Amino acid sequence: MNPVTIFWFRRDLRTEDNAGLFRALKERGNVVPLFIFDSDILGKLADRSDRRISFIYEQLKKLKSEFEKHGSTLLVRYGRPVEVFEKLLTEFTISAVYTNHDYEPYATARDKSVEEMLNRKGVEFRTFKDQVIFEKDEVIKDEGSPYTIYTPYMKRWRSLFTAEKIAQQPSENHLGRCFKMIPESFDLAVTGFIFSKFDYPSPEPDIEIIQKYNQTRDIPSIKGTSLVSVHLRFGTISIRKLVKIALENNEIFLNELIWREFYMMILWHFPQVVHQAFKPQYDNIRWINDEKHFLAWCEGRTGYPIVDAGMRQLNETGYMHNRVRMITASFLTKHLLIDWRWGEAYFAEKLLDFELSSNNGGWQWAAGSGCDAAPYFRVFNPELQTQKFDPEMKYIKKWIPEFGKSTYPKPIVDHKFARDRVLAEYKRALAE
Repeated sequence: MNPVTIFWFRRDLRTEDNAGLFRALKERGNVVPLFIFDSDILGKLADRSDRRISFIYEQLKKLKSEFEKHGSTLLVRYGRPVEVFEKLLTEFTISAVYTNHDYEPYATARDKSVEEMLNRKGVEFRTFKDQVIFEKDEVIKDEGSPYTIYTPYMKRWRSLFTAEKIAQQPSENHLGRCFKMIPESFDLAVTGFIFSKFDYPSPEPDIEIIQKYNQTRDIPSIKGTSLVSVHLRFGTISIRKLVKIALENNEIFLNELIWREFYMMILWHFPQVVHQAFKPQYDNIRWINDEKHFLAWCEGRTGYPIVDAGMRQLNETGYMHNRVRMITASFLTKHLLIDWRWGEAYFAEKLLDFELSSNNGGWQWAAGSGCDAAPYFRVFNPELQTQKFDPEMKYIKKWIPEFGKSTYPKPIVDHKFARDRVLAEYKRALAE
């Protein structure tokens, strides 16, 4: 059998402008497209009808159809990646495996083990930058240390940016160089997950919304954000394409894309943030961690309408407006004195667009423990946030049908009491 090159899809579920796929097709040819449902990752998901798995499965069907137009197909496998590749080595003569970088601690460890196994078998393993414009050590201070404050990072990012950074990688033009294969089917049931059909936004952002983004992004009752976060998370849209759109239409939207890269860089340089506060003294906080209060927060029954609306939106749709994410996170950590890691884990379980670096960064920002976080004494007042961002309560009424009725719960904690309590505890913890 002629040698083949495997292209391993992960967080880049598209044939268009895919850096690693482009390089595999151009440099090697005879490319076998592959996706692995990683049993180590899936095994940690509690909900067997997790919508993220269904979203991935839908995208895989689209990819498979595209490759089949060119006489090839997409191989879909389930298992531990090292074991999947060991089996593929018995089915194909593999000369190289190409894929795109992933920066999360689990992913880097996984890739290292796959690379070591392949290298022992004489197979090259090559990875490429695809999901960010700048990665790892590409945006650092003059003396070589990573930035830990967003604004100087953003300014350096912009100073280093050139048009070449968003040059397209036209992988879609070379799909004829894929290895010719008879299509094979894959049943999602093999993974133990159930397919659920649901509506998700288009991967193509609405340019008119992007142009007004800075005016509308904080209003949860309207369609005022790009809604492409799930596509950015799974790579069904290219970051180069999004940055080009941002450059042409809205600077504030570009800044949000840079925030994403800032948090990815933080996770890369400081992987301990997954389990620890970025600012270690914040791990001195004596969290109350009242399980009844946590459950009320999870279910949207705190008696604070803007908080409850956000949690119900999350539970029902797998999405929450970004302004409301900040409000709900602040409420859990500051009003209820519940460990930010509890809230982070709940969001990780529910969010369609869950991305470890952004989720961790956002929660540590809200708790005050992060690298460039809200100061500890900043405690969002849910009532004032409502007056500012949902004054007509359109968002609240949409998600809380019993709002204003006797069936809606009373507040589980008094705002002034909660504020005084958290300030006293944070002050004590930070003085240690």
